[in-house]
Amino acid sequence: MPSRPALRPVKAPSPRKISQDRLKTSAPAESGPYQPWATLDRMCRLAFCLLCLLCLCLSGPAGADTPEPPDLSRQRPAILEAFRLAEQGQLSVQDLARISDHPLRGWVEATNQRKRLGAARTSEVRALLHRLAGEPAADWLRAAWLDELARRGDWQTFLAEYTPAEGDSELRRCQHLAARLATGESGEAWLADARALWVTPHSLPDACDAPFRTLQARGGIGQELRWQRLEGALLAGQTGLARWLAGGLPAEQAALARSYADFVDEPHDLAGGWPKDARSRAVATEGLARLARRSPDGAETRLAALAPVLDLDEAQRARVLYQIALWTVASYLPRSAERLAAVPASAYDERLHEWRVREAMNRRDDATALQAIRAMPAHMREDPRWLWFEARHLERLGRPDEAKAVLAKAARHASFHGFLAADRLGQPYALCPLEPSDDPELRQRVAEDPGLARALELFTIDRLPLASIEWRALMRTLSPAERKIAIAFAGDARWYDRAVFFIGDTPEDLRYYSLRFPLHHENVLRREAKRNDLDPAWVAAQIRAESAFMPRARSHADARGLMQLLPSTARHTAAKLGIAYSGIASLYDPETNLVLGIAHLRHMLDEHGVAYKAIAAYNAGPGPVARWNRDRPNVEPDFWIETLTYRETREYVARVLAFSVIYDWRLEGRAIPVTDRMLGRIDPAGRRKPFACRTDPEPATPTAP
Repeated sequence: MPSRPALRPVKAPSPRKISQDRLKTSAPAESGPYQPWATLDRMCRLAFCLLCLLCLCLSGPAGADTPEPPDLSRQRPAILEAFRLAEQGQLSVQDLARISDHPLRGWVEATNQRKRLGAARTSEVRALLHRLAGEPAADWLRAAWLDELARRGDWQTFLAEYTPAEGDSELRRCQHLAARLATGESGEAWLADARALWVTPHSLPDACDAPFRTLQARGGIGQELRWQRLEGALLAGQTGLARWLAGGLPAEQAALARSYADFVDEPHDLAGGWPKDARSRAVATEGLARLARRSPDGAETRLAALAPVLDLDEAQRARVLYQIALWTVASYLPRSAERLAAVPASAYDERLHEWRVREAMNRRDDATALQAIRAMPAHMREDPRWLWFEARHLERLGRPDEAKAVLAKAARHASFHGFLAADRLGQPYALCPLEPSDDPELRQRVAEDPGLARALELFTIDRLPLASIEWRALMRTLSPAERKIAIAFAGDARWYDRAVFFIGDTPEDLRYYSLRFPLHHENVLRREAKRNDLDPAWVAAQIRAESAFMPRARSHADARGLMQLLPSTARHTAAKLGIAYSGIASLYDPETNLVLGIAHLRHMLDEHGVAYKAIAAYNAGPGPVARWNRDRPNVEPDFWIETLTYRETREYVARVLAFSVIYDWRLEGRAIPVTDRMLGRIDPAGRRKPFACRTDPEPATPTAP
């Protein structure tokens, strides 16, 4: 393998590693004839080693300048057994004594107590909460304890334990209202809080029923307040709730409310007539905007009929016209350009600006596409994506010098379109990596944080929900520099997705490439990539985009493991290729998953011919790709990607291709040009591009995944 790139810092070995290496080199030779000079030599070397060890002891403990979180592996069997007992509510005093000094003792106690809350005495729960004060385990236990107190109706204790906070769930706010009511509070403050919660424009937990009955009985829900909630529900599309609320209105008003709900579900001709007021106009606008998503033509027809009847204002008309245009152009339907032009400029947002460009691209109208890009707000035009396409349209319009100036700006960015621009200009790829601070004091502070030790050990023993609670609490206490160190420690523990979700989103945060782009199972990755004649960096990028190298990742669609295989896909791939497959659980085995996933990626490439379409098919499935090929034949790769109808797939393809460049940096030190990679050409004629950190006034800026 080629040498590591110069841009990637090489971590110096720790003193502990150096001392171990020295001891190995000073080991005595194998037995043989007596040699006095050899014996003397061994004695000298032994004396030298002892001197080295003495120096290390005098200068501090081994590894003192490279602090690490505590190693809890020796205590792992004991803590796993303690959790097993706690999760059954069977933890004894003797069991607890065996883990008395373990950082997770609090979580074990809280787990045991939660399991036994139904029969718990208030005094024992309070005692434990007091001992755990300040730890996330205490908040986790308290949340369950408050629910138990509400179930018991022990409202006095509930009030003593509960502190209202911004962001409280609606369930907790309902319980709090019930507790205050049960303990004698029902004055104006209570009424105001109850009204504020009652107008929520969606259904609320059953715990709200008793407080709301009291609110109703005390005359706190008048027609005006009922209409306020009802209108909010209509505008949120909660028509079932709106119809239920209509039952509390006089017959004529109830009929009007139901007519409103019917219109939001399926706009009609307003047969009974609506009052020409602000509420009718708001409901009509909402219903027409929703209709536009299903039938732009139907929404356009009804808007023309209703706008003069209800006196819809310019903003209301514009909202409906916006949705008509958006859902027309998003499917590249006829009259897309006409409907885009009908939307007032004041109603344009980033989404519609982008679609105006794509619509012109789809028609191969370079002049209109260029005009649409230049009509974007300044911050959008500076995005490397639109810089790239501005340059591309300039080229196609015969203005190469202008195009080069724009490409130079795009090439400063470490993104898919920035890399394309660098290819066009024949420049190295812009990459300016940052690494976490190596300040020993800072690292020591993070390494010794008990929250980090708890989070990492909970992750290691597969208590992921608890680990996530502990991690989020830890992140709130750390500075940005400390967070990067904590994320690095998490990476060492193979908790790779912490860098994806918690690195931050500033341009500087995104330059921590070694954190954001983990690399594990490299031997299997390289072996299977070679077996399937695929670029290893592409495979690594696919893993990063799918699972962030988390072997137990699972999506809402039931995709599992590193490359997020659906069980049906895994079964089909295994059967087709004659690969051993022992069922769904085996998808959490990294080697099994990678063997099947990389073979499936090869199948996508064989089926679609070029890498960028294979990547699209991996994300969206072969059906949509076949449709996109049919609707837009002979389209250049960058234009094909940008004009896909699915936003997720557009971004996914660009992300995987950009990630593959970063993984080339990690794996090889030089990169296959992304222009070649997206066509599936692996290292054509041995050409690979170098990386360079630009030092001009506008440094390389990464674009986030």
